[in-house]
Amino acid sequence: MSTISPTKIDVIILSYAKTEVLKQMTEQGIKSLVNSESHDKILFNIIVVESERSLEPFNYANSKTVYPKETFGYHKYMNIGIKFTKNPFVCICNNDLLFHPNWATEILKAFEKNQELESASPICSIHHPKIGISLNTGLHIGYEVRKEVAGWCLFFKRSNLEKTGLLDEKFTFWYADNDYATTLEKHKIKHALVTTSIVDHLESKTLKTFELEEQMKMTTRERFYYEYKWGRRGYFSYLNRLFKAKREINRQIKKSRNV
Repeated sequence: MSTISPTKIDVIILSYAKTEVLKQMTEQGIKSLVNSESHDKILFNIIVVESERSLEPFNYANSKTVYPKETFGYHKYMNIGIKFTKNPFVCICNNDLLFHPNWATEILKAFEKNQELESASPICSIHHPKIGISLNTGLHIGYEVRKEVAGWCLFFKRSNLEKTGLLDEKFTFWYADNDYATTLEKHKIKHALVTTSIVDHLESKTLKTFELEEQMKMTTRERFYYEYKWGRRGYFSYLNRLFKAKREINRQIKKSRNV
């Protein structure tokens, strides 16, 4: 009988189960996660941060479900989940994922073989081959979003947070992964796409439940703040673009309602 304790990994999943289909998607993701690894080698501590408060006190199987009272923000809710955890490895995830066998084991192997590697994403067998990245082609070091940085699944050492702090809560949805990538690069924290670790992304099913107005607000606001934060836009330019974007959004919404 093995005396080696299993590696514990904190997994934070954001869910917005406003429909039964979306609830089932979260449940399917959790089930694939739990079944993806041998429990005597890896234990997942799963925290689901659920935006649909009408479900409370429902608790997803094999997890702790949290219902924040605060207004939704992607990074804000991820931070809430992170604060419930303490293990040395953290993985922050969308709810629209399917975890393949041994995905976490493969990332841990990459960390062990490459001591400077402190952050990783698994490959998506749906998305990545379309952009020329095949499965089982080694480590792809880099910080490009939707390439090396798969924002739907980010696996990192908790010690990174001592350098970077928690996630920037001004990013409520879009550009959250861009900010994560740029933050890593700033602090010289090495990140890689691990192509032997497979987690499939079913592509923004939750986002499609937002109203058009909210989607447009999130995309424009986040981009302008990202550019301002990282020195690509001055403060007054940032405010001016926000003002113009608000007018354009209102115009587009009015137009769509008149169709």
